[in-house]
Amino acid sequence: MEQNPWNAAKESLQIEIQALNFLSEYMDHDAFEQATDALASGQKIITCASGTSGIAAKKFAHSLCCIEKNAMFLSPCEALHGGLGALKKEDVMVMVSRGGKTAELLPIIDVCNKKGAVLIGVTENLESPLGKKSDIVLPVKIEKESDPTGLMATASFIVTVALFDALLSALIVKTGYTREQFGLIHPGGAVGQLLNK
Repeated sequence: MEQNPWNAAKESLQIEIQALNFLSEYMDHDAFEQATDALASGQKIITCASGTSGIAAKKFAHSLCCIEKNAMFLSPCEALHGGLGALKKEDVMVMVSRGGKTAELLPIIDVCNKKGAVLIGVTENLESPLGKKSDIVLPVKIEKESDPTGLMATASFIVTVALFDALLSALIVKTGYTREQFGLIHPGGAVGQLLNK
């Protein structure tokens, strides 16, 4: 029997809502605090991931810039061809891989370890190379993706973005970042108009 598209859409929403509720239950308080401290004190923050996880990582780097943290997204391809020169010992690398063993990320993990930069791994597989070689591990878990195939990065993407938004919120409080500071660096658009009246 052919599935009803409207029912598939509603089921997708329910699965993602459940995944977010699940995240709030299993979040590791100690690891989250360690990650917040590392991000607050790091000289520079580099985010790195492939595919849809890369989109989440890029958004997080932009969000960090919005609270005046020195952050950038580094694609794995660029990283492996000299881009890792941007990474220093005083920096923090935030790497996302649900399985924790994405092939193009493995050499980047080794460089992070050799340089002594703090590596924050976001992964579901704690026994993976990313899980074992990270200084701080932030677990992400989902029961299933929300699309009918169960293969698309849907619920896992939402959970990753939510985790990064939670880190952003914690950093705003920890650093005392204000609306006035944001207004200075965000003169454009409706937000700029609101903040700079």
